Amino acid sequence: MSKRDYYETLGVGRDADEAALKSAFRKKAMQYHPDRNPDDAEAEAKFKELNEAYQVLSDGQKRAAYDRFGHQAFENGGGGHPGFGGDFASSMSDIFEELFGMSGGRRRGAGGRERGADLRYNMDITLEEAFAGKSAQLRIPTTVSCEACSGTGAKPGSKPKTCGTCGGHGRVRASQGFFSVERTCPTCQGRGQVIEDPCGNCSGSGRITKERVLSVNIPAGVEDGTRIRLANEGEAGFRGGPPGDLYIFLSIEPHAFFQRDGQDLYCRAPVSMVTAALGGAFEVPTIDGGRAQVKVPEGTQSGKRFRLSGKGMPVLRSKAVGDLYVQVDVETPRALTKRQKELLAEFEKESSKDTQPETAGFFAKAKAFWDGLAKEG
Repeated sequence: MSKRDYYETLGVGRDADEAALKSAFRKKAMQYHPDRNPDDAEAEAKFKELNEAYQVLSDGQKRAAYDRFGHQAFENGGGGHPGFGGDFASSMSDIFEELFGMSGGRRRGAGGRERGADLRYNMDITLEEAFAGKSAQLRIPTTVSCEACSGTGAKPGSKPKTCGTCGGHGRVRASQGFFSVERTCPTCQGRGQVIEDPCGNCSGSGRITKERVLSVNIPAGVEDGTRIRLANEGEAGFRGGPPGDLYIFLSIEPHAFFQRDGQDLYCRAPVSMVTAALGGAFEVPTIDGGRAQVKVPEGTQSGKRFRLSGKGMPVLRSKAVGDLYVQVDVETPRALTKRQKELLAEFEKESSKDTQPETAGFFAKAKAFWDGLAKEG
């Protein structure tokens, strides 16, 4: 019986790269793995076929030989059976770890003590708090080590015993076809120990749920999305294992006046048409609660931006400070009185291209454009 094409077995094209091969193998291996199909001879055969195809195509030299000579490249002394050689287990171990959890898993310490989970806490702060920094008290519901059993999970006066199934190793080995697979011990769940007389306070887990109050210092200059790590402040480990970490993610609330871009701040300020034309000055607030003066020169146009050095945000863990940029928007007057309208009309009569050069320049270009169209027509 002839073998199926390796590319067809994995369901990929002949131009598939390493990532595509690995992805295709994962998907199909999940489907046909013997653990998911117990006592299914057909699934076991397909799984072996997948292994054989992937081992060849994932190896550059073997793939080149296969592309040139097909299955004959591995027959009659051409390299032996490609399925399950001595190097196969090591080359496939990372795949099996990710697919089926046959190695690693949650981090464990000596005696199978499982490390506690990391925790995430989302904290909202104001822009002023990000500028000055702050100290905060957090109330976090989490798991802590059980005091009654000192975190062992065993009833006071007793101790956990070595697991009889795995002999304390936390893993058992089973043969499947041409290779053997090591997996987590089903009796002790990989901890290597079992508790025959569990603690009544924590039901054998070695930890209980409790609300904790923690202090955290927010440094000046933090930005939106900044992450602060508090080591060993996460969940307590299982049965005396080391605790996890607490990660605080900061979110800075929108500000009513300032917009932030890194270390710099931005704001907009309206100025009257008269101030923009004749010049003047006005005050703006600063993030530290103070005031700063902005001088407007004569003839300022709408959109002009003024820079106030050193009035921005501090740079995290640095002595540097950003700047404040104030953009002026010239406000067109509304709800004019009759006299105001008369004055503006008189001003318009006295205006020229010298007083309004941008307006004069725009309409001059527009006239030239229309004249050009007329000539073409």
